[in-house]
Amino acid sequence: MNMIVACDRNWGIGYQNKLLVSIPADMKFFREMTTGNVVVMGRKTLESFPNGLPLMNRTNIVLTENREYKVKGAIICHTMEEVLEKLKEYPSEDIYIIGGESIYRQFLPYCDVVHVTKIDHAYLADAYFPNLDELEDWQITADSEEQTYFDLEYTFYKYERKEN
Repeated sequence: MNMIVACDRNWGIGYQNKLLVSIPADMKFFREMTTGNVVVMGRKTLESFPNGLPLMNRTNIVLTENREYKVKGAIICHTMEEVLEKLKEYPSEDIYIIGGESIYRQFLPYCDVVHVTKIDHAYLADAYFPNLDELEDWQITADSEEQTYFDLEYTFYKYERKEN
């Protein structure tokens, strides 16, 4: 299973249910990686999308404790176990966990690859991704050249879980 995330230098990922910044090349990378695949998210992440609608050309799985919650075009699950059972129907490499914070934390133990866009700036954030640089079972296996969007510098990293 994969995760995909954009974070600032403090591993901040969001503020008031919005991304910290929108970088076109990062959005393009996200689209290229997830289109045609399965995306797993929490309710608040889904509601942060344009019109609160599921992402097109992907299988959208939403985890929410709200048993009344329904969204056309999305598979709604109410427990971690329910999501994991549903995910057995898909190849692991086609699954992308896309947030938010609690979803990332719950699914990190099940993932082997994390695609991180690291933005060299510190934003005001209220949601964070686990700091993979401080977790000894993760290592960077690929990175891009540093990119620039206006005055922001960022780098794409691929983290992989170390073999035991």
